[in-house]
Amino acid sequence: MQVREEREALVRRVKVIARITALALLALAANYWVVQVVQGSYFRELAENNRLRKLTLKAPRGTIYDRTGRVLVENAPSYNLTVDRSRWRDRASSLVFAASALTRPIADLEVVLRRYEGTPLFAPVLLAEGLTLDQVARFGVGRLEHPEFEVEVGHRRLYRLGTQGAHLLGYLGEVTDEELSRPGSGYQSGDWLGRRGIERTYDRVLRGVDGERVVVVDSRGQLVAENRREMGRPGESLTLTLDLELQQEAETWMAEQTGAVVALDPTNGEILALVSSPSYDPNLFARRLLKEDWQRLLDDERHPLQNRAIQNTYSPGSVFKVVVAAAGLAEGVISPGDRVFCGGGATYYGRRFACHRAGGHGSVDLRAALKGSCDVYFYALGQRLGIERIARYARLFGLGRPTGIEIDGEKAGLVPDDGWSRAARGHPWYAGETISVAIGQGPLLVTPLQIAALFAATANGGHLVHPHLVRHKDEADTPSERLPVSEQSMATIREALWAVVNEQGTGAAAFVPGLDVAGKTGTVQVSARGATEEHEDLPWELRNHAWFASFAPARAPRLVVVVFIEHGGKGSRAAAPIAKALYEKYLQLSLGQLRPS
Repeated sequence: MQVREEREALVRRVKVIARITALALLALAANYWVVQVVQGSYFRELAENNRLRKLTLKAPRGTIYDRTGRVLVENAPSYNLTVDRSRWRDRASSLVFAASALTRPIADLEVVLRRYEGTPLFAPVLLAEGLTLDQVARFGVGRLEHPEFEVEVGHRRLYRLGTQGAHLLGYLGEVTDEELSRPGSGYQSGDWLGRRGIERTYDRVLRGVDGERVVVVDSRGQLVAENRREMGRPGESLTLTLDLELQQEAETWMAEQTGAVVALDPTNGEILALVSSPSYDPNLFARRLLKEDWQRLLDDERHPLQNRAIQNTYSPGSVFKVVVAAAGLAEGVISPGDRVFCGGGATYYGRRFACHRAGGHGSVDLRAALKGSCDVYFYALGQRLGIERIARYARLFGLGRPTGIEIDGEKAGLVPDDGWSRAARGHPWYAGETISVAIGQGPLLVTPLQIAALFAATANGGHLVHPHLVRHKDEADTPSERLPVSEQSMATIREALWAVVNEQGTGAAAFVPGLDVAGKTGTVQVSARGATEEHEDLPWELRNHAWFASFAPARAPRLVVVVFIEHGGKGSRAAAPIAKALYEKYLQLSLGQLRPS
Protein backbone atom coordinates (compact mmCIF):
# COMPACT_ATOMS: atom_id res chain seq x y z
CA MET A 1 0.00 0.00 0.00
CA GLN A 2 2.80 2.35 0.96
CA VAL A 3 4.79 1.47 -2.21
CA ARG A 4 1.81 2.28 -4.37
CA GLU A 5 1.33 5.71 -2.78
CA GLU A 6 5.03 6.59 -3.29
CA ARG A 7 4.81 5.61 -6.97
CA GLU A 8 1.79 7.85 -7.60
CA ALA A 9 3.59 10.80 -5.95
CA LEU A 10 6.63 10.23 -8.13
CA VAL A 11 4.47 10.13 -11.25
CA ARG A 12 2.83 13.47 -10.28
CA ARG A 13 6.24 15.12 -9.78
CA VAL A 14 7.47 13.80 -13.12
CA LYS A 15 4.36 15.20 -14.84
CA VAL A 16 4.91 18.61 -13.22
CA ILE A 17 8.55 18.70 -14.27
CA ALA A 18 7.56 17.66 -17.78
CA ARG A 19 5.00 20.50 -17.99
CA ILE A 20 7.52 23.04 -16.71
CA THR A 21 10.11 21.83 -19.18
CA ALA A 22 7.58 22.02 -22.01
CA LEU A 23 6.60 25.56 -21.02
CA ALA A 24 10.27 26.60 -20.86
CA LEU A 25 10.95 25.16 -24.31
CA LEU A 26 7.85 26.90 -25.64
CA ALA A 27 8.97 30.25 -24.18
CA LEU A 28 12.46 29.78 -25.63
CA ALA A 29 11.02 29.00 -29.05
CA ALA A 30 8.76 32.05 -28.87
CA ASN A 31 11.67 34.29 -27.91
CA TYR A 32 13.77 32.85 -30.71
CA TRP A 33 10.94 33.55 -33.16
CA VAL A 34 10.67 37.15 -31.96
CA VAL A 35 14.42 37.76 -32.24
CA GLN A 36 14.94 35.98 -35.55
CA VAL A 37 11.73 36.85 -37.35
CA VAL A 38 9.97 39.81 -35.78
CA GLN A 39 13.10 41.83 -34.90
CA GLY A 40 15.48 40.18 -37.33
CA SER A 41 15.97 43.21 -39.62
CA TYR A 42 16.60 45.49 -36.65
CA PHE A 43 19.35 43.32 -35.23
CA ARG A 44 20.86 42.75 -38.68
CA GLU A 45 21.13 46.55 -39.09
CA LEU A 46 22.78 46.88 -35.70
CA ALA A 47 25.31 44.24 -36.66
CA GLU A 48 26.03 45.96 -39.97
CA ASN A 49 26.45 49.33 -38.27
CA ASN A 50 28.96 47.82 -35.88
CA ARG A 51 30.86 46.39 -38.83
CA LEU A 52 30.53 49.23 -41.40
CA ARG A 53 31.55 52.86 -41.06
CA LYS A 54 30.83 55.79 -43.38
CA LEU A 55 33.52 58.30 -44.26
CA THR A 56 32.94 61.54 -46.19
CA LEU A 57 34.55 62.20 -49.58
CA LYS A 58 34.77 65.97 -49.98
CA ALA A 59 33.34 67.34 -53.21
CA PRO A 60 35.67 69.74 -55.05
CA ARG A 61 34.51 73.35 -54.77
CA GLY A 62 33.33 75.17 -57.91
CA THR A 63 35.63 77.40 -59.96
CA ILE A 64 35.04 81.16 -60.24
CA TYR A 65 35.63 82.88 -63.59
CA ASP A 66 35.67 86.48 -64.80
CA ARG A 67 33.24 87.63 -67.54
CA THR A 68 35.41 86.24 -70.33
CA GLY A 69 36.10 82.86 -68.75
CA ARG A 70 39.45 83.56 -67.14
CA VAL A 71 39.97 81.66 -63.89
CA LEU A 72 39.92 83.77 -60.73
CA VAL A 73 39.55 81.06 -58.07
CA GLU A 74 40.15 77.31 -58.45
CA ASN A 75 41.26 74.26 -56.50
CA ALA A 76 44.92 73.29 -56.45
CA PRO A 77 46.36 69.93 -55.36
CA SER A 78 47.61 69.98 -51.81
CA TYR A 79 49.46 67.43 -49.66
CA ASN A 80 47.46 66.95 -46.47
CA LEU A 81 48.45 64.99 -43.37
CA THR A 82 45.83 62.79 -41.70
CA VAL A 83 46.11 60.59 -38.65
CA ASP A 84 44.21 57.35 -37.90
CA ARG A 85 43.86 57.47 -34.10
CA SER A 86 42.86 53.80 -33.92
CA ARG A 87 46.44 53.00 -34.89
CA TRP A 88 48.13 55.01 -32.12
CA ARG A 89 50.79 52.92 -30.46
CA ASP A 90 52.39 55.69 -28.45
CA ARG A 91 50.34 58.87 -28.83
CA ALA A 92 52.91 61.12 -27.17
CA SER A 93 55.73 59.81 -29.34
CA SER A 94 53.62 60.23 -32.48
CA LEU A 95 52.81 63.85 -31.67
CA VAL A 96 56.46 64.65 -30.98
CA PHE A 97 57.36 63.19 -34.39
CA ALA A 98 54.56 65.07 -36.20
CA ALA A 99 55.33 68.39 -34.48
CA SER A 100 58.99 68.05 -35.39
CA ALA A 101 58.27 67.27 -39.04
CA LEU A 102 55.71 70.08 -39.34
CA THR A 103 57.80 72.55 -37.26
CA ARG A 104 54.73 73.34 -35.23
CA PRO A 105 54.11 73.26 -31.46
CA ILE A 106 52.53 70.10 -30.10
CA ALA A 107 49.88 72.31 -28.51
CA ASP A 108 48.62 73.29 -31.99
CA LEU A 109 48.16 69.63 -32.92
CA GLU A 110 46.37 68.95 -29.64
CA VAL A 111 43.91 71.74 -30.43
CA VAL A 112 43.09 70.08 -33.74
CA LEU A 113 42.68 66.64 -32.16
CA ARG A 114 40.34 67.95 -29.47
CA ARG A 115 37.90 69.04 -32.13
CA TYR A 116 37.56 65.43 -33.28
CA GLU A 117 37.13 63.86 -29.83
CA GLY A 118 33.51 62.96 -30.56
CA THR A 119 34.24 61.16 -33.83
CA PRO A 120 35.11 57.42 -34.28
CA LEU A 121 38.78 56.59 -33.75
CA PHE A 122 39.20 55.12 -37.21
CA ALA A 123 37.88 58.32 -38.89
CA PRO A 124 40.95 60.15 -40.24
CA VAL A 125 41.71 63.54 -38.69
CA LEU A 126 43.07 66.27 -40.94
CA LEU A 127 46.10 67.30 -38.94
CA ALA A 128 47.87 69.66 -41.37
CA GLU A 129 47.50 70.98 -44.92
CA GLY A 130 49.78 72.21 -47.63
CA LEU A 131 52.78 70.07 -46.72
CA THR A 132 56.06 70.82 -48.45
CA LEU A 133 57.87 68.11 -50.40
CA ASP A 134 60.43 67.85 -47.59
CA GLN A 135 57.66 67.25 -45.07
CA VAL A 136 56.04 64.66 -47.34
CA ALA A 137 59.39 62.85 -47.56
CA ARG A 138 59.82 63.02 -43.77
CA PHE A 139 56.50 61.27 -43.16
CA GLY A 140 57.28 58.77 -45.90
CA VAL A 141 60.52 57.80 -44.19
CA GLY A 142 58.78 57.54 -40.82
CA ARG A 143 55.99 55.38 -42.21
CA LEU A 144 57.20 52.12 -40.66
CA GLU A 145 57.56 53.61 -37.21
CA HIS A 146 54.41 55.73 -37.42
CA PRO A 147 51.87 53.96 -39.68
CA GLU A 148 49.08 56.07 -38.15
CA PHE A 149 50.08 59.03 -40.33
CA GLU A 150 48.96 59.23 -43.95
CA VAL A 151 49.80 61.88 -46.56
CA GLU A 152 46.90 62.38 -48.98
CA VAL A 153 46.49 64.57 -52.01
CA GLY A 154 43.51 66.87 -51.47
CA HIS A 155 42.17 70.15 -52.84
CA ARG A 156 43.08 73.56 -51.58
CA ARG A 157 41.40 76.81 -52.62
CA LEU A 158 43.70 78.92 -54.78
CA TYR A 159 43.01 82.63 -55.32
CA ARG A 160 45.02 83.35 -58.42
CA LEU A 161 44.99 87.12 -58.03
CA GLY A 162 46.39 87.09 -54.50
CA THR A 163 45.33 90.32 -52.81
CA GLN A 164 43.56 91.59 -55.95
CA GLY A 165 39.79 91.25 -55.78
CA ALA A 166 39.97 89.82 -52.27
CA HIS A 167 37.05 91.86 -50.93
CA LEU A 168 34.62 90.71 -53.59
CA LEU A 169 35.81 87.08 -53.90
CA GLY A 170 35.98 86.55 -50.13
CA TYR A 171 37.58 83.57 -48.43
CA LEU A 172 36.88 80.26 -46.66
CA GLY A 173 36.98 79.21 -43.04
CA GLU A 174 36.68 75.87 -41.23
CA VAL A 175 33.32 75.10 -39.65
CA THR A 176 33.15 76.09 -35.97
CA ASP A 177 31.95 74.05 -33.00
CA GLU A 178 28.94 76.37 -32.70
CA GLU A 179 27.96 75.76 -36.33
CA LEU A 180 28.36 72.02 -35.88
CA SER A 181 26.04 72.05 -32.88
CA ARG A 182 23.19 73.83 -34.66
CA PRO A 183 20.27 71.45 -35.25
CA GLY A 184 20.03 70.43 -38.89
CA SER A 185 23.21 72.24 -39.94
CA GLY A 186 24.38 69.21 -41.93
CA TYR A 187 28.00 70.21 -41.37
CA GLN A 188 30.76 67.81 -40.36
CA SER A 189 34.07 68.39 -38.61
CA GLY A 190 36.61 69.56 -41.15
CA ASP A 191 34.07 71.20 -43.50
CA TRP A 192 35.12 74.49 -45.09
CA LEU A 193 32.57 77.23 -45.61
CA GLY A 194 32.52 80.58 -47.43
CA ARG A 195 33.09 83.33 -44.88
CA ARG A 196 33.12 86.50 -46.94
CA GLY A 197 32.27 87.83 -50.38
CA ILE A 198 31.13 85.62 -53.25
CA GLU A 199 32.47 82.54 -51.45
CA ARG A 200 29.97 83.17 -48.64
CA THR A 201 26.95 84.27 -50.67
CA TYR A 202 27.18 81.33 -53.07
CA ASP A 203 28.57 78.79 -50.61
CA ARG A 204 25.79 76.24 -51.20
CA VAL A 205 26.26 76.43 -54.97
CA LEU A 206 30.05 76.26 -54.88
CA ARG A 207 30.28 73.47 -52.28
CA GLY A 208 28.48 70.76 -54.24
CA VAL A 209 27.50 67.49 -52.54
CA ASP A 210 30.01 65.32 -50.69
CA GLY A 211 30.44 61.64 -51.56
CA GLU A 212 30.68 58.69 -49.21
CA ARG A 213 33.16 55.90 -48.52
CA VAL A 214 31.90 52.85 -46.58
CA VAL A 215 34.61 50.82 -44.83
CA VAL A 216 34.66 47.60 -42.81
CA VAL A 217 36.09 47.77 -39.30
CA ASP A 218 36.92 45.00 -36.83
CA SER A 219 35.75 44.60 -33.24
CA ARG A 220 38.44 47.07 -32.09
CA GLY A 221 37.23 49.69 -34.54
CA GLN A 222 40.23 49.37 -36.84
CA LEU A 223 39.72 49.72 -40.57
CA VAL A 224 39.85 46.35 -42.36
CA ALA A 225 38.64 46.96 -45.91
CA GLU A 226 36.62 49.28 -48.15
CA ASN A 227 33.03 48.14 -48.74
CA ARG A 228 31.92 50.69 -51.35
CA ARG A 229 32.59 54.22 -52.58
CA GLU A 230 30.04 56.78 -53.86
CA MET A 231 31.44 59.90 -55.48
CA GLY A 232 29.74 63.21 -54.70
CA ARG A 233 28.76 66.02 -57.02
CA PRO A 234 31.37 68.77 -57.60
CA GLY A 235 30.37 72.34 -56.81
CA GLU A 236 28.98 74.46 -59.62
CA SER A 237 31.12 77.09 -61.28
CA LEU A 238 30.31 80.80 -61.19
CA THR A 239 30.92 83.44 -63.85
CA LEU A 240 31.29 86.95 -62.52
CA THR A 241 30.63 90.22 -64.30
CA LEU A 242 34.18 91.27 -63.45
CA ASP A 243 36.63 92.24 -66.20
CA LEU A 244 39.98 90.90 -65.03
CA GLU A 245 42.15 93.38 -66.88
CA LEU A 246 40.15 96.41 -65.75
CA GLN A 247 40.19 95.06 -62.18
CA GLN A 248 43.96 94.61 -62.28
CA GLU A 249 44.47 98.10 -63.72
CA ALA A 250 42.43 99.60 -60.87
CA GLU A 251 44.27 97.47 -58.30
CA THR A 252 47.61 98.71 -59.62
CA TRP A 253 46.64 102.35 -59.31
CA MET A 254 45.20 101.85 -55.82
CA ALA A 255 48.11 99.79 -54.48
CA GLU A 256 49.61 102.68 -52.50
CA GLN A 257 46.30 104.37 -51.69
CA THR A 258 43.61 103.94 -49.07
CA GLY A 259 40.19 103.98 -50.68
CA ALA A 260 37.98 102.30 -53.25
CA VAL A 261 37.24 102.09 -56.97
CA VAL A 262 34.00 100.92 -58.57
CA ALA A 263 33.50 100.47 -62.32
CA LEU A 264 30.18 99.25 -63.68
CA ASP A 265 28.05 99.10 -66.79
CA PRO A 266 25.34 101.79 -66.44
CA THR A 267 22.97 99.93 -68.73
CA ASN A 268 22.56 96.83 -66.55
CA GLY A 269 24.54 97.28 -63.31
CA GLU A 270 27.22 94.68 -64.09
CA ILE A 271 30.24 95.46 -61.94
CA LEU A 272 33.43 95.37 -64.02
CA ALA A 273 35.87 96.28 -61.24
CA LEU A 274 35.55 96.68 -57.49
CA VAL A 275 38.64 97.55 -55.48
CA SER A 276 39.11 98.23 -51.79
CA SER A 277 42.57 99.22 -50.68
CA PRO A 278 44.51 98.13 -48.69
CA SER A 279 43.70 94.50 -49.22
CA TYR A 280 44.65 91.07 -47.85
CA ASP A 281 45.57 87.70 -49.31
CA PRO A 282 42.60 85.27 -49.14
CA ASN A 283 45.06 82.40 -49.68
CA LEU A 284 45.96 82.84 -46.00
CA PHE A 285 42.47 81.55 -45.17
CA ALA A 286 42.63 78.61 -47.59
CA ARG A 287 44.36 76.64 -44.85
CA ARG A 288 44.03 76.89 -41.09
CA LEU A 289 44.90 80.53 -40.45
CA LEU A 290 48.02 81.01 -38.34
CA LYS A 291 47.61 83.13 -35.23
CA GLU A 292 50.40 85.48 -36.25
CA ASP A 293 48.79 86.11 -39.66
CA TRP A 294 45.41 86.88 -38.08
CA GLN A 295 46.96 89.18 -35.48
CA ARG A 296 48.88 91.04 -38.17
CA LEU A 297 45.66 91.70 -40.07
CA LEU A 298 43.92 92.92 -36.91
CA ASP A 299 46.82 95.17 -35.92
CA ASP A 300 47.08 96.89 -39.31
CA GLU A 301 45.92 100.49 -38.73
CA ARG A 302 44.60 100.73 -42.29
CA HIS A 303 42.16 97.82 -41.64
CA PRO A 304 42.73 95.73 -44.78
CA LEU A 305 39.79 93.41 -44.00
CA GLN A 306 37.38 96.34 -44.35
CA ASN A 307 35.66 96.58 -47.74
CA ARG A 308 35.71 100.33 -48.29
CA ALA A 309 33.54 100.10 -51.41
CA ILE A 310 30.48 98.96 -49.47
CA GLN A 311 31.25 98.95 -45.73
CA ASN A 312 32.71 102.42 -45.17
CA THR A 313 30.50 105.49 -45.42
CA TYR A 314 31.76 108.98 -46.23
CA SER A 315 30.41 112.42 -46.96
CA PRO A 316 29.94 112.61 -50.74
CA GLY A 317 31.20 116.18 -51.11
CA SER A 318 30.46 117.90 -54.40
CA VAL A 319 29.52 114.73 -56.29
CA PHE A 320 26.21 115.10 -54.42
CA LYS A 321 25.51 118.32 -56.34
CA VAL A 322 24.18 116.10 -59.15
CA VAL A 323 21.30 115.05 -56.87
CA VAL A 324 20.60 118.63 -55.78
CA ALA A 325 20.63 119.79 -59.40
CA ALA A 326 18.22 117.01 -60.45
CA ALA A 327 15.91 117.88 -57.54
CA GLY A 328 15.96 121.57 -58.43
CA LEU A 329 15.07 120.89 -62.08
CA ALA A 330 12.44 118.23 -61.31
CA GLU A 331 10.72 120.39 -58.69
CA GLY A 332 10.78 123.47 -60.91
CA VAL A 333 12.79 125.40 -58.35
CA ILE A 334 15.34 126.37 -60.99
CA SER A 335 15.69 126.37 -64.75
CA PRO A 336 19.02 125.67 -66.41
CA GLY A 337 19.51 129.35 -67.25
CA ASP A 338 18.85 130.79 -63.77
CA ARG A 339 21.94 132.54 -62.46
CA VAL A 340 23.45 133.06 -59.02
CA PHE A 341 26.30 135.42 -58.22
CA CYS A 342 29.25 133.88 -56.38
CA GLY A 343 31.57 136.32 -54.65
CA GLY A 344 33.49 133.62 -52.78
CA GLY A 345 30.85 132.99 -50.15
CA ALA A 346 27.38 133.83 -48.84
CA THR A 347 25.65 134.29 -45.49
CA TYR A 348 22.72 132.14 -44.38
CA TYR A 349 21.03 132.27 -40.99
CA GLY A 350 23.74 134.54 -39.64
CA ARG A 351 26.65 132.31 -40.66
CA ARG A 352 29.16 132.83 -43.46
CA PHE A 353 29.45 129.84 -45.86
CA ALA A 354 32.57 130.00 -48.06
CA CYS A 355 32.98 128.78 -51.62
CA HIS A 356 36.03 126.63 -52.36
CA ARG A 357 37.16 129.40 -54.74
CA ALA A 358 37.94 132.30 -52.45
CA GLY A 359 37.71 134.85 -55.28
CA GLY A 360 34.30 133.57 -56.36
CA HIS A 361 32.94 132.30 -59.68
CA GLY A 362 30.98 135.45 -60.60
CA SER A 363 27.52 134.98 -62.15
CA VAL A 364 26.92 131.29 -62.90
CA ASP A 365 24.05 129.21 -64.28
CA LEU A 366 23.58 125.48 -63.57
CA ARG A 367 26.08 124.36 -66.22
CA ALA A 368 28.78 126.73 -65.03
CA ALA A 369 28.04 125.89 -61.38
CA LEU A 370 28.58 122.17 -62.00
CA LYS A 371 31.58 122.76 -64.24
CA GLY A 372 33.33 124.94 -61.64
CA SER A 373 31.72 123.17 -58.64
CA CYS A 374 30.46 126.51 -57.34
CA ASP A 375 29.37 126.07 -53.72
CA VAL A 376 27.46 129.37 -53.51
CA TYR A 377 25.12 128.34 -56.36
CA PHE A 378 24.22 125.13 -54.52
CA TYR A 379 23.90 126.92 -51.17
CA ALA A 380 21.18 129.02 -52.76
CA LEU A 381 19.54 126.03 -54.46
CA GLY A 382 19.66 123.98 -51.27
CA GLN A 383 17.98 126.71 -49.28
CA ARG A 384 15.15 126.95 -51.82
CA LEU A 385 14.66 123.17 -51.93
CA GLY A 386 14.79 122.52 -48.18
CA ILE A 387 16.06 119.37 -46.51
CA GLU A 388 12.92 117.30 -47.07
CA ARG A 389 13.00 117.60 -50.87
CA ILE A 390 16.76 117.09 -50.96
CA ALA A 391 16.38 113.95 -48.83
CA ARG A 392 13.54 112.66 -51.03
CA TYR A 393 15.61 112.88 -54.22
CA ALA A 394 18.67 111.45 -52.51
CA ARG A 395 16.60 108.37 -51.62
CA LEU A 396 15.15 108.21 -55.12
CA PHE A 397 18.74 108.03 -56.43
CA GLY A 398 19.33 105.04 -54.14
CA LEU A 399 21.10 106.70 -51.22
CA GLY A 400 20.25 105.78 -47.64
CA ARG A 401 19.75 102.08 -48.39
CA PRO A 402 21.93 99.16 -49.52
CA THR A 403 22.19 98.72 -53.27
CA GLY A 404 21.59 94.99 -52.86
CA ILE A 405 24.97 93.78 -54.15
CA GLU A 406 25.40 90.06 -53.47
CA ILE A 407 28.29 90.27 -51.01
CA ASP A 408 27.75 90.70 -47.28
CA GLY A 409 28.28 93.67 -45.01
CA GLU A 410 26.93 96.48 -47.20
CA LYS A 411 26.08 99.65 -45.28
CA ALA A 412 23.00 101.76 -45.96
CA GLY A 413 24.63 105.13 -45.42
CA LEU A 414 22.55 108.04 -44.11
CA VAL A 415 20.19 110.55 -45.71
CA PRO A 416 19.34 113.05 -42.95
CA ASP A 417 16.09 114.97 -42.58
CA ASP A 418 13.97 116.38 -39.79
CA GLY A 419 12.56 113.00 -38.81
CA TRP A 420 16.03 111.51 -38.54
CA SER A 421 17.25 114.46 -36.48
CA ARG A 422 14.41 114.19 -33.98
CA ALA A 423 14.82 110.42 -33.66
CA ALA A 424 18.62 110.23 -33.59
CA ARG A 425 19.61 113.53 -32.03
CA GLY A 426 16.55 114.51 -30.06
CA HIS A 427 16.06 117.90 -31.66
CA PRO A 428 14.59 119.28 -34.91
CA TRP A 429 16.63 119.79 -38.06
CA TYR A 430 18.36 123.18 -38.21
CA ALA A 431 17.89 125.10 -41.44
CA GLY A 432 21.57 126.02 -41.52
CA GLU A 433 22.45 122.33 -41.84
CA THR A 434 20.62 122.21 -45.17
CA ILE A 435 23.19 124.62 -46.61
CA SER A 436 25.98 122.14 -45.81
CA VAL A 437 24.05 119.13 -47.08
CA ALA A 438 23.46 120.91 -50.41
CA ILE A 439 27.20 120.57 -51.18
CA GLY A 440 27.49 117.02 -49.81
CA GLN A 441 28.71 117.84 -46.31
CA GLY A 442 27.02 117.51 -42.90
CA PRO A 443 25.61 114.21 -41.64
CA LEU A 444 24.96 112.88 -45.18
CA LEU A 445 26.86 109.57 -45.65
CA VAL A 446 27.31 107.33 -48.69
CA THR A 447 29.38 104.40 -49.91
CA PRO A 448 31.44 104.45 -53.13
CA LEU A 449 29.14 101.77 -54.59
CA GLN A 450 26.07 103.94 -53.93
CA ILE A 451 27.73 106.81 -55.79
CA ALA A 452 28.47 104.46 -58.70
CA ALA A 453 24.79 103.46 -58.84
CA LEU A 454 23.79 107.15 -58.63
CA PHE A 455 26.03 108.05 -61.58
CA ALA A 456 24.79 105.04 -63.54
CA ALA A 457 21.27 106.46 -63.25
CA THR A 458 22.56 109.88 -64.29
CA ALA A 459 24.37 108.35 -67.27
CA ASN A 460 21.50 106.20 -68.56
CA GLY A 461 18.84 108.91 -68.41
CA GLY A 462 17.37 108.26 -64.97
CA HIS A 463 17.02 104.48 -64.58
CA LEU A 464 18.21 102.91 -61.33
CA VAL A 465 20.32 99.80 -61.85
CA HIS A 466 21.08 96.97 -59.48
CA PRO A 467 24.86 96.61 -59.07
CA HIS A 468 25.77 92.93 -59.13
CA LEU A 469 28.77 90.63 -59.47
CA VAL A 470 27.38 87.33 -60.78
CA ARG A 471 26.07 86.87 -64.29
CA HIS A 472 22.74 85.12 -64.68
CA LYS A 473 21.34 83.61 -67.86
CA ASP A 474 17.88 85.03 -67.31
CA GLU A 475 19.16 88.47 -66.39
CA ALA A 476 17.12 91.36 -67.73
CA ASP A 477 19.16 94.06 -69.45
CA THR A 478 16.77 96.90 -68.74
CA PRO A 479 16.82 98.77 -65.40
CA SER A 480 13.71 98.45 -63.26
CA GLU A 481 13.11 101.83 -61.63
CA ARG A 482 12.70 105.18 -63.37
CA LEU A 483 13.50 108.41 -61.51
CA PRO A 484 10.87 111.19 -61.59
CA VAL A 485 13.26 113.49 -63.45
CA SER A 486 12.63 114.31 -67.10
CA GLU A 487 14.94 113.11 -69.88
CA GLN A 488 15.62 116.75 -70.74
CA SER A 489 16.71 117.58 -67.19
CA MET A 490 18.99 114.54 -67.05
CA ALA A 491 20.47 115.52 -70.42
CA THR A 492 21.15 119.02 -69.08
CA ILE A 493 23.04 117.57 -66.13
CA ARG A 494 25.01 115.15 -68.33
CA GLU A 495 26.06 117.96 -70.65
CA ALA A 496 27.26 120.00 -67.66
CA LEU A 497 29.24 117.01 -66.37
CA TRP A 498 30.82 116.66 -69.82
CA ALA A 499 31.99 120.27 -69.49
CA VAL A 500 33.53 119.47 -66.09
CA VAL A 501 36.09 117.26 -67.88
CA ASN A 502 36.27 118.62 -71.41
CA GLU A 503 36.07 122.42 -70.91
CA GLN A 504 38.77 122.84 -68.29
CA GLY A 505 36.39 122.32 -65.38
CA THR A 506 37.44 120.79 -62.07
CA GLY A 507 37.67 117.31 -63.65
CA ALA A 508 40.03 118.21 -66.51
CA ALA A 509 42.59 115.69 -65.21
CA ALA A 510 40.27 112.90 -66.39
CA PHE A 511 40.22 114.11 -70.02
CA VAL A 512 40.77 111.25 -72.47
CA PRO A 513 40.99 112.21 -76.17
CA GLY A 514 38.29 110.54 -78.19
CA LEU A 515 36.21 109.21 -75.33
CA ASP A 516 34.07 112.11 -74.02
CA VAL A 517 34.36 111.42 -70.32
CA ALA A 518 31.81 113.23 -68.13
CA GLY A 519 32.21 113.50 -64.37
CA LYS A 520 32.18 115.40 -61.13
CA THR A 521 34.91 116.00 -58.59
CA GLY A 522 34.37 116.06 -54.85
CA THR A 523 36.57 117.15 -51.98
CA VAL A 524 35.39 116.37 -48.46
CA GLN A 525 36.71 118.52 -45.67
CA VAL A 526 37.78 116.27 -42.78
CA SER A 527 39.00 118.99 -40.37
CA ALA A 528 38.80 122.78 -40.16
CA ARG A 529 42.51 122.94 -41.01
CA GLY A 530 41.77 121.29 -44.35
CA ALA A 531 39.99 124.46 -45.51
CA THR A 532 43.00 126.74 -45.00
CA GLU A 533 46.20 124.71 -45.06
CA GLU A 534 47.88 122.98 -47.97
CA HIS A 535 47.30 119.29 -48.35
CA GLU A 536 50.96 118.36 -47.94
CA ASP A 537 51.30 120.38 -44.72
CA LEU A 538 48.62 118.42 -42.89
CA PRO A 539 48.97 115.09 -41.08
CA TRP A 540 47.52 112.27 -43.21
CA GLU A 541 44.48 111.79 -40.99
CA LEU A 542 43.52 115.49 -41.28
CA ARG A 543 43.73 115.70 -45.05
CA ASN A 544 40.55 115.98 -47.11
CA HIS A 545 38.94 113.00 -48.85
CA ALA A 546 38.98 112.94 -52.67
CA TRP A 547 36.13 111.84 -55.00
CA PHE A 548 35.74 111.58 -58.73
CA ALA A 549 32.52 110.08 -60.13
CA SER A 550 32.18 109.76 -63.91
CA PHE A 551 30.85 107.97 -66.99
CA ALA A 552 31.79 107.60 -70.65
CA PRO A 553 31.14 108.03 -73.50
CA ALA A 554 28.93 110.94 -72.43
CA ARG A 555 26.28 110.45 -75.15
CA ALA A 556 26.08 106.66 -75.01
CA PRO A 557 27.55 105.66 -71.64
CA ARG A 558 28.99 102.16 -71.31
CA LEU A 559 31.18 102.62 -68.27
CA VAL A 560 30.84 104.34 -64.89
CA VAL A 561 33.98 104.87 -62.85
CA VAL A 562 33.99 106.10 -59.25
CA VAL A 563 37.27 106.70 -57.43
CA PHE A 564 37.48 107.53 -53.74
CA ILE A 565 40.81 108.26 -52.00
CA GLU A 566 40.75 108.47 -48.21
CA HIS A 567 42.67 111.61 -47.14
CA GLY A 568 43.80 112.02 -50.73
CA GLY A 569 43.27 115.82 -50.88
CA LYS A 570 41.44 117.32 -53.83
CA GLY A 571 39.35 115.09 -56.03
CA SER A 572 40.67 116.83 -59.12
CA ARG A 573 44.26 115.91 -58.29
CA ALA A 574 44.04 112.57 -56.46
CA ALA A 575 40.99 110.78 -57.86
CA ALA A 576 40.43 112.08 -61.40
CA PRO A 577 43.83 110.87 -62.76
CA ILE A 578 43.05 107.30 -61.65
CA ALA A 579 39.71 107.43 -63.45
CA LYS A 580 41.52 108.68 -66.55
CA ALA A 581 43.85 105.67 -66.41
CA LEU A 582 40.91 103.30 -66.22
CA TYR A 583 39.19 104.92 -69.20
CA GLU A 584 42.41 104.66 -71.19
CA LYS A 585 42.56 100.98 -70.29
CA TYR A 586 38.95 100.71 -71.39
CA LEU A 587 39.89 102.13 -74.78
CA GLN A 588 42.90 99.86 -75.05
CA LEU A 589 40.83 96.77 -74.25
CA SER A 590 38.08 97.16 -76.76
CA LEU A 591 38.43 100.35 -78.79
CA GLY A 592 35.46 101.94 -77.09
CA GLN A 593 33.29 98.89 -76.58
CA LEU A 594 33.65 96.56 -73.62
CA ARG A 595 33.34 92.89 -74.35
CA PRO A 596 29.70 92.02 -75.02
CA SER A 597 27.76 90.40 -72.22
